[in-house]
Amino acid sequence: MRREVELQEVDWTAFPKPSEEMQSSWLLQHSPKPKKKTVRKRTCAWTLAFIGVVIAFSMTVRALTHRHHYQQQAPDAYNMALHTGLKFFNSQRSGRLPDQNNITWRGDSCIQDGKYPGSSHPNLSGGYYDGGDAIKSNFKMSFAMTMLSWSVIEYHAKYQQLGELSHVEGIIKWGTDYFLKTFDSSAADSIHDMVSQVTKQRFLRLCMFKCFHLLLQVCFPFKQVGSEGTERYCWMRPEDIDYERKVHICISECPNLAAEMAAALASASIVFSENDAYSQKLIQGAKILYRFAESSIKGSGRSARSSWDELLWGGVWLYYATGDATYLDRVTTLALADPSDSFSRDSGVFSWNTKLAGAQLLLTRMRLFLSPGYPAEEVLRKFHNQISIVMCSYLPSFNKFNRTKGGLIQLNNGDPQPLQYAANAAFLAALYGDYLEASDTRGWSCGPNVYFTNVLRDFSRSQVDYILGKNPENISYVVGYGERYPKHVHHRGASIPKNRKESCKGGWKWRESSKENPNVIEGAMVAGPDGHDVFHDVRTANYTEPTLTGNAGLVAALVALSGEKHMLDKNRMFSGVPPLFPDVPPPPAPWTP
Repeated sequence: MRREVELQEVDWTAFPKPSEEMQSSWLLQHSPKPKKKTVRKRTCAWTLAFIGVVIAFSMTVRALTHRHHYQQQAPDAYNMALHTGLKFFNSQRSGRLPDQNNITWRGDSCIQDGKYPGSSHPNLSGGYYDGGDAIKSNFKMSFAMTMLSWSVIEYHAKYQQLGELSHVEGIIKWGTDYFLKTFDSSAADSIHDMVSQVTKQRFLRLCMFKCFHLLLQVCFPFKQVGSEGTERYCWMRPEDIDYERKVHICISECPNLAAEMAAALASASIVFSENDAYSQKLIQGAKILYRFAESSIKGSGRSARSSWDELLWGGVWLYYATGDATYLDRVTTLALADPSDSFSRDSGVFSWNTKLAGAQLLLTRMRLFLSPGYPAEEVLRKFHNQISIVMCSYLPSFNKFNRTKGGLIQLNNGDPQPLQYAANAAFLAALYGDYLEASDTRGWSCGPNVYFTNVLRDFSRSQVDYILGKNPENISYVVGYGERYPKHVHHRGASIPKNRKESCKGGWKWRESSKENPNVIEGAMVAGPDGHDVFHDVRTANYTEPTLTGNAGLVAALVALSGEKHMLDKNRMFSGVPPLFPDVPPPPAPWTP
């Protein structure tokens, strides 16, 4: 039976400070004046009772604030890890690399992507490889760029203080420049195709679908660059790829992809708001993609259900980027038709494949800082309550998610590659705590208990510290950080010497080698341990493959925890939102006897 929890909103200012008389009444009950001969005994008894109550009270407060006070890393540890984590994105760049890329073992690669007979997108050079292979997945790449943009918008001053602002902006722009090549971003109204992934193995099958639908005059979008089958089979450096890389096609059945890319472009437009021409170009592209996503939804079928969270996610970002109230109206309409289950298996799991928790937090931000009132208040309160429940589920005292003995939260139910999910949750928790503090809210309620914001930060630290080496294996899962880290990363470019050209099958000897990688892929967060905290430093995807999405979540969590507190930028997110003038609620229905 599903367990429902309703959270009561706490108005801290509504609670008056108890008088001294009232506080005394909590501890002592009225008793008749003692006789002279028993004064000393009764005084001792009351003193012991008072001490006992004070101790019990202090233990209760400690339990509510944090049952086990967490010992955090050294203050500058997160700064150092952030510097390291950002280097990974330089290692994943595709196309002609900029002079300042600073990865000596990487070079230009796949600059011919999209150039084949009949291609409608002949220039697909650029973007990022998703993981240890050479796939360029727009869906995952979009989520990674959105996460980085979100972190820059919230913690702009931190990036600037750490000297990484121009670096992270360059990382984001490398991704958004590529996205603008993957569809007709100059279209006046609608588009007919968009890119997601270049393929070889699946291309013939998809081409048959393409031809069939062209006969029916149906629009089609491309999906990604690289085929999982081919890319897993061929173990060679991206710089040496000599096989044909075609384009995967999605036949007007990818509203989730279009909405996800819309979110990436819209969020980046806020990052680059000072560059008005580029920012407007990103907004225009985001609008086109979101319109394409909406037009691809057919009724309330599978595509509508599977794309609901992306449409919500993209719509919120477009509202923040443009200030256009129609996007807020669409979001509230989507929210009222919520097909999700707040206590479903994936509730609270925020990843490249499920965006609900992120959208809930973005909408809660609006309620805490803008208080838009009627008619959006009902929906915003709903999501505020839902994200509060998500935060409760992250706490050790709740049984929503399992934890390993070492303390890693199991958001993916014990499946491989758990670290990226933990990093995303760490970011959400730290950010929600900053939202509460910036809105002068000291805590939030979980059923009958109230928890203060430091609990959220402690949870976030515990997960990030686990990733950085505070785990049973005593190993940092971020390559290049700490004294001990993985040396056999499942990554083609890192595992093959720079000047060694191999064929698809010829590179297998490097993949299967027990020797350490000749190239250190600094900043890469690997997949991580199994559900029992056990890690094997071998070249397998389940243990040592890094991903673009995983590192984006890690970087976001690190910047949220780094530096001084109270450095959240409350206003940058709302730079495109005009002043809100709430509508007057409709009058109540007339009373009838």
